[in-house]
Amino acid sequence: MPNSSARLFRVVVGAVLALCVVTLVLIRYRRQPLTITGAVIVRDRDSHKEMPIADVIVGTNPGLAPNAAKSDSAGFFALKLFKRVRRGQRVKLTFRHPGYEPLDLDESVSDKLYIAHMVPMRDSPGADTKRPPVKIGNVVVRYSYKTMRSVDVGTAVRTFVVANTPNVPCNHAPVCSPDGRWKANIGTVILDAGPGNQLHDIRLSCIAGPCPFTRVESNDYTRPSQTVTASVRGWSDTTTFLIEAEVNHAMVSQADHKSYPVIFGSALNFTVPADAEGVTLEADLDGESVIFPLGPDLLLSWANCTSANNADLSKVYHCELKPGYRFAP
Repeated sequence: MPNSSARLFRVVVGAVLALCVVTLVLIRYRRQPLTITGAVIVRDRDSHKEMPIADVIVGTNPGLAPNAAKSDSAGFFALKLFKRVRRGQRVKLTFRHPGYEPLDLDESVSDKLYIAHMVPMRDSPGADTKRPPVKIGNVVVRYSYKTMRSVDVGTAVRTFVVANTPNVPCNHAPVCSPDGRWKANIGTVILDAGPGNQLHDIRLSCIAGPCPFTRVESNDYTRPSQTVTASVRGWSDTTTFLIEAEVNHAMVSQADHKSYPVIFGSALNFTVPADAEGVTLEADLDGESVIFPLGPDLLLSWANCTSANNADLSKVYHCELKPGYRFAP
């Protein structure tokens, strides 16, 4: 009976301790400031045209958040609230951008992802509506990137001899023929391409002597490398071998590349590798071909561009046409 009471006491104590831990965790969790997260995109019936909107100021009711948030190049925003704000509390989210109509959303605070769809501003009343829009066509993305290139700089050639006396019984000599009958010898050669070079297409040939009674000891010499070593076993008379290889020099060079952006509605999108340099857009403006370097500020006379880095450090560009321009069909 005392053992049963002790077990019951331990169970009760364990339950109380577990309840205390859960309570503390819940209190701490509730005291953590909540964050409203989401994304801002363009409102459009075609999902391909719902592009992310950067630099949108995201706010809420006065006294609910210490600061406004701003969307990044992917449209993502995170609005941190005060600790006193609780889940389920009603809030008004405001989204402001000079190029889009103001947007207000009545929401409740939760862990859900908030997606805001903003409508682009129409042309201002003072704009020249009689002037036809400038047609943008044949858009090509051009950039350069560093790549390793091998240049053939010559051929390395060397002969070597495998010296041996024929028909000498092995008698447990250090080196013998493969069948163990005859004394043998091993000849070795080292071929070096020099610093910064590699040997490729390596050929090893027997050119003199009783070649049938030789054997290449290793094929490691066939691997491209700056230095290769070849060894040959001979168990008859002296033989002569020739080793040849092409010498390649590896060097970094600039490679030019072009690609074509994806266009949806009034926006174009394209990506470039992480090491891309000199990104430019070549386009026809009303039939005249013009080259537009983007530069670090992503300035274009006919579009507003933003960029963002992907997880693999490649870069994605998004360019939205300015008023007065349209893509040619």
